[in-house]
Amino acid sequence: MVSRAETFRALHRHRLPGDPLVLPGPWDAASARVFADAGFPALATPSAGVAASLGYEDGRTPADEMFAAVARITRAVDVPVSADVEGGYGLPPGELVGRLLEAGAVGCNLEDSVNGVLKDPRRHADWLAEVCSEAAGLLFVNARVDTFLRGVADPGQTVARAALYVAAGADCVYPIDAPVEVLPLLRSGIEGPVNINGTVDGSGPSPAELGKRGATRITFGPGLQRRAAQALRGIAAELPKP
Repeated sequence: MVSRAETFRALHRHRLPGDPLVLPGPWDAASARVFADAGFPALATPSAGVAASLGYEDGRTPADEMFAAVARITRAVDVPVSADVEGGYGLPPGELVGRLLEAGAVGCNLEDSVNGVLKDPRRHADWLAEVCSEAAGLLFVNARVDTFLRGVADPGQTVARAALYVAAGADCVYPIDAPVEVLPLLRSGIEGPVNINGTVDGSGPSPAELGKRGATRITFGPGLQRRAAQALRGIAAELPKP
């Protein structure tokens, strides 16, 4: 029997240009069901969206609450779910992997900056290697590269970090906030799948266009949760007031 992790990993293989894997980001069980019922083959939780649903600022969610939220999402759907667990909450690699698997996740996002500062890439690669070793293929590790997010505009530094993380065992690299114009350069320099953040308001390139420029998969961060909240504010404004 094929596991959900194997199913999720297979979704990243042999993607054609212009046909990236689109992974909506559920923030709770209800939104997860909506995306699964719409036919998406897998989902990827956004830490900021989950934080908002739990009443926390981005980056302030206690680890126990984040894992519990991920578990509620994975129980609600039959498709694979990857979880954004920020920087790993300071957990040892074995415990981090164990908690992700216990929550039902088949993958994870792990970022390479803390408190707004980029980590030493070699030390981070060593830590990623430990995570991948503990996961033993049961988790699809998406290594987020925060260079552009932290103001480092040189694509070469992004590619260099990506190479270290792929060598450490990461299954995918996520150069968050990478400018659209540098995507072909990143694609040519990065081995393996590349995750790019898309937009949900039509302000940026479509997933198909991002795929043509080099994206293997598209995620949306907290964009979907924020758009849903905006729609709910509009509904609330139309309700009769006491």
